[in-house]
Amino acid sequence: MEAGCRCGLPFYNSAFESGLPVPSDELLFPGRADGGDFGHSTVLRTHTCGELRREHVGQTVTLCGWVHSYRDHGENLVFVDLRDRYGKTQVVFNTEEDSRIDALARRLRREDVIRIAGEVRYRGDDLVNPRLATGDIEVRAHELTVDSSSRTPPFELEGSDLPNEELRLRYRFVDLRREPLQRNLIVRHQITQAVRDYFNSRDFLEIETPMLGRSTPEGARDYLVPSRVHPGSFYALPQSPQIYKQILMVAGFDRYYQIARCFRDEDLRADRQPEFTQIDVEMAFVERDDILELIDGLVCQVVKQVRGIELPSPLPRYSYADVMERFGTDKPDLRFGMELVDIAGPAAASDFGVFRSVLDSGGRVRGINAKGAADRYSRRLLDRELKDFVGEYGARGLAYMKVAGGKLESTIAKFFPEQSQQDIIELMQAEDGDLLLFVADQADITSAALAALRNRLGRELNLYDPDAFSALWVVDFPLVTWNDETQRYDAEHHPFCQPHRDDRDLLTSDPARVRADSYDLVVNGCEAASGSVRIHDSKIQQQVFDLLNISEQEAERRFGFLLEALRYGAPPHAGIALGLDRWVMLLTGDDNIRDVIAFPKTQRASDLLSGAPAPVDDHQLRDLHIRTDSPDQSILDE
Repeated sequence: MEAGCRCGLPFYNSAFESGLPVPSDELLFPGRADGGDFGHSTVLRTHTCGELRREHVGQTVTLCGWVHSYRDHGENLVFVDLRDRYGKTQVVFNTEEDSRIDALARRLRREDVIRIAGEVRYRGDDLVNPRLATGDIEVRAHELTVDSSSRTPPFELEGSDLPNEELRLRYRFVDLRREPLQRNLIVRHQITQAVRDYFNSRDFLEIETPMLGRSTPEGARDYLVPSRVHPGSFYALPQSPQIYKQILMVAGFDRYYQIARCFRDEDLRADRQPEFTQIDVEMAFVERDDILELIDGLVCQVVKQVRGIELPSPLPRYSYADVMERFGTDKPDLRFGMELVDIAGPAAASDFGVFRSVLDSGGRVRGINAKGAADRYSRRLLDRELKDFVGEYGARGLAYMKVAGGKLESTIAKFFPEQSQQDIIELMQAEDGDLLLFVADQADITSAALAALRNRLGRELNLYDPDAFSALWVVDFPLVTWNDETQRYDAEHHPFCQPHRDDRDLLTSDPARVRADSYDLVVNGCEAASGSVRIHDSKIQQQVFDLLNISEQEAERRFGFLLEALRYGAPPHAGIALGLDRWVMLLTGDDNIRDVIAFPKTQRASDLLSGAPAPVDDHQLRDLHIRTDSPDQSILDE
């Protein structure tokens, strides 16, 4: 851990066999460093199960916990590994000495909750267990109380052979006893403490914003809460504290943060939940660089403390236009190269009709170089699986060539004269043994298809260290994007982003070229934070609303309380939100966001532990002035 760190964060990596810095049990399962009270006012236990060491030998102690394992060795000896969230301690019962202990000890089963008192003894040089922090000692018990008996657990708590996730979520109270999940939640707690320490030391105030607010639909659907005292009216659970934190800036609270609960009723993915937590930040009298510098410090500090990785400071910055051209996505994974390359010149000089027709229609021909992969992918795999893969992103085909003897080999190579082949080899920095893959289509399709293919090949070809950590800023996003379906502009981020000062004259003449003063933090190909400089001038705000086809009347109806605040002396302000759940997932190396949340929902937004969502009594609906058809029971029984 970094010297002078006040947050107590351990070095952490979920792959404990990886050789990276791993926290000691004292850090992950903190106990009493000096043999005194371990921080709790307690009667039932004197120590935790991860605390006892050789210096405690000879002391009489009381431990409480769960029976992790049970071994009856005969010869009047019963061994139990007793577990709590701090660790494990071996307990030995000599059943010959006490008939009552004999009767109780031999009936113990896994996950029974027990309390024991006994003497701490050294195991002996030949019996030390180096895999346990308490492996030098054992407790010879002379008292045993069974506080609670357990049914047979629905699955084993150790090992890699886990049951399906549905079963684990249904029995989450058992699942949360597993060490990996406990470590994840401990790290989550330590990250939030580090965040609070960081912002508190910089004069920020932690201020809570309302959970029940007004619905201002823009983007994802709101979760609505009916009002009993205002029939026919609804609150909305916050998708973000966005409007309230801007109002706090107007009110003079120039440095705000919050560990905020947010809710979005949207289709879920592996890294999304209907309710989530974000680290929400807002500052007044600042510009973009002030926010980026602030978050650079936070990220570098937390990543060093949690993962032992030194990140460059300031973090690198790329424009949206740059990453879209080079990587095809605004969330590039920079742990490996394989940048997109435009081959319009040699493609136009070839006789390959597919490429030339795409170029003639205003499209693009772009490719990536899978270094040394010419023999890794069969023709069948290229023609079928990878072609179908890019087809999921709108591409109509996938062309490929292999480099051998300084020339291109492929069924389409004959359409490319020698000079075109050499130009392609030079543009793509290709060498013998490389595999070149091309998509010819409209610009956005080539970007999406090749970006996805690049990420897939990066994984399959082991082009990066999965424990590496790459963080970068993407700045200068478009302010708006055109929506062909609705025939109107949509906000790229949200309607409150400040237009870039150099582009404001384009708001009325060429909105598509206007950049927003916005920024995303990207980590290992995932969006880890997003923010912007906010509009603090009500006139500019209305100009943006006009672009989004939101009339003055509609703006007043939906956002009137914010617009009114902006008319009463609003300072320049900017902010950002970091997804806490995603950060914990990235920092623990877990690939399932549900494993870093105590009580998550399924991909259908169900809580299998409690059975939510669930029908309610008719009288509750009557109180809320609501009638409803019978719900689809299959959803409730998921």
